[in-house]
Amino acid sequence: MKKVTVSIITIGDELLIGQTIDTNSAWMAQELNALGIWVHRRVAIGDVKEDILETMAEEAAVSDIVLITGGLGPTADDITKPTLCEYFGGGLVQNPDALKNVMHIFESRGLPVLQRNVDQAMVPEACTPILNDRGTAPGMWFEKDGKIYVSMPGVPHEMKGMMESYVLPRLQEYFETPAVVHQTLLTSGMGESFIAERLMDFEKQLPAHIKLAYLPSYALLKLRLTALGKDKISLAAELSGHFQLLKSILPDITVADQDIVMGEVLGRILQKQGKTVGTAESCTGGYIASSITAVPGSSAYFKGSVVTYANEMKMKLLGVKAATLDTYGAVSEQTVREMATGALQLLETDYVMAVSGIMGPDGGTPDKPTGTVWIAVGSREEIRTTRHHFRYDRDRNIQMTAIYAMNELRKLMNT
Repeated sequence: MKKVTVSIITIGDELLIGQTIDTNSAWMAQELNALGIWVHRRVAIGDVKEDILETMAEEAAVSDIVLITGGLGPTADDITKPTLCEYFGGGLVQNPDALKNVMHIFESRGLPVLQRNVDQAMVPEACTPILNDRGTAPGMWFEKDGKIYVSMPGVPHEMKGMMESYVLPRLQEYFETPAVVHQTLLTSGMGESFIAERLMDFEKQLPAHIKLAYLPSYALLKLRLTALGKDKISLAAELSGHFQLLKSILPDITVADQDIVMGEVLGRILQKQGKTVGTAESCTGGYIASSITAVPGSSAYFKGSVVTYANEMKMKLLGVKAATLDTYGAVSEQTVREMATGALQLLETDYVMAVSGIMGPDGGTPDKPTGTVWIAVGSREEIRTTRHHFRYDRDRNIQMTAIYAMNELRKLMNT
């Protein structure tokens, strides 16, 4: 079976200067991979006609599919459509369905329709228009020399709508692709190189059509097994056996046997046990609470959070003793233990997480350098504390503190 490949081109000067982060390519790659379509290259270019024309030709030479996002807005710097006309031949024509969609959007919001808005209903005559249910700019499907090209808006919400409703189903009909099955093990507490040492024999016995990928992220490492074949059912059964063996080798560092975020891992345990949790946060400023409540249904087990950034709030809201702060400081085992105890009483939860640290870039001392964090997790029966020293920037230190705190609570609840 021929391997079907795709190139993703993202257009926009804002991508090149870092003003906008390209999340479109990552999402598209995941969805395409699930269909057995492999991303060959991802390219970001500016709003320059010559660059767009050259990149499209280059990517069509190495891929079966070229997906393009961006450059379809109503402003002068959005030049993708006239450039597509030059590449495929022909001019722009007004599409009645696209115009109807534009008029409906503006009229329903009580807004005047400008000529530049009407012009968004213009599409290259060489394309098959794709209706945009989430915005005014239609997408465009082209076929040339046996290759598929699709141009879509750069707005992620609009692009995803087109991909899900039209592009992915049509690509699946157009190409015969292999069955692809993934299984992911989520681990924490051991570095990538040390895990690789433990898995040397496991990797050697994997058949050629099953691959193991190491996917590190903040304080976590995902181990993904991917199998390719013709029949998805038999492939999934075969992969399951190898996945169970993988789990049996790493029981001490396994967090979950699914590709889910730590907030969801914690939530599932809390729901299963019928327990509740709250947080007392200083250095993370509510980030742990945000991570938990980002999961739908978290109201069943999350009761609330206290962000006590200042020492007076630690004393006033959580009952941390002034003597504790004077003697040991805000970033100490004694302080987070008292924060946890106070949060259990204030929030009336079964479990709590409390954190205090120095996130940087300054504020550190020789005894407590930047990145020092104390974490307390526990219940009325037991409180456990751990000390960590993170060596990254402020944002990453905050994220890692949240992951470590949730994982410490996970381990406590599973004992």
